[in-house]
Amino acid sequence: MVIRKIKKILAILWHMFAVIGILSTTTIIYLNCIGVNVNIEPGDKMKLAERVELLQNAENYVPDTITFNIHSLQDSVRAQEIKEYFNIDSIISNSATAWEKALALAKFVATHIPHANQKIMPEKRNAIALWEYTKNIEPAFNCRLHSILLFELLSAADISATFITCMPKDSTDTDCHVVNQVWLPELNKWAMIDSDFGGNYATDKSGTPLSLAEIRENYISGKDIFYHKGFAEGSNKIDFYYVYMAKNTYWFSSWETPTYDQEPMMQNPNPGRYIQLVPAGFEPFRKDSLDVVTCDANQFWAKPSNVQ
Repeated sequence: MVIRKIKKILAILWHMFAVIGILSTTTIIYLNCIGVNVNIEPGDKMKLAERVELLQNAENYVPDTITFNIHSLQDSVRAQEIKEYFNIDSIISNSATAWEKALALAKFVATHIPHANQKIMPEKRNAIALWEYTKNIEPAFNCRLHSILLFELLSAADISATFITCMPKDSTDTDCHVVNQVWLPELNKWAMIDSDFGGNYATDKSGTPLSLAEIRENYISGKDIFYHKGFAEGSNKIDFYYVYMAKNTYWFSSWETPTYDQEPMMQNPNPGRYIQLVPAGFEPFRKDSLDVVTCDANQFWAKPSNVQ
């Protein structure tokens, strides 16, 4: 009852602001929806509203005739080497679900490796080399290296996964974010998981893990997104990460066939191609000649073909 009254008061205030031209209609709808579920500073709340409005104003995804098949490639020899090096069987339980295993591995990485923009770029970027890097060169690194390390651990644990670059609309914004997605056969869906910034994942109000596609759609529609920071039970505080991911879900990039030792490209004799998912009419500003640009979200987020 109290929450309902507060939301009603907030709705009246935001509509008053709209009358004098401070906020747009779409911003009002969104702020009414999130109401007191968020704990964001006023300045950041306006920033969030602007970012959500960019998503709301983007053109829809549409089917196209471009064909691709995003799926990870397995290497049993490399998988065994990683399993033994990290003693993965001591981190996860064989009887656990894919999501429980993914959470355990992401927590393992987040606990041992904090976020930093490393000063020295690792020459090799596989799981073992990155772990050794944190022990001998720098103790922390950025989101891309986090996602590569976690991807290889997930793959070694026989969890179908990939790492996705999450991009902003603004071509002058040099910051993006890279996270992992894991396929959950128990739920027949993708789920986003991030070992950077202390660890993050998202669920709906019922606790079901959300994919990047669902996170983006929930920003647009105003549905609840509960970010769990540091993998703490019930840690649903929505702050920096909530605002940050609203910026970085405008368009996405993924290797078509991610595998062990995927990067750097000059060390991979056959890195494959990048698939860019963009809203219709949007031209990606980071694009190589071999990249594939698509507006077909259904194909981009499809169930991986190597999963039964």
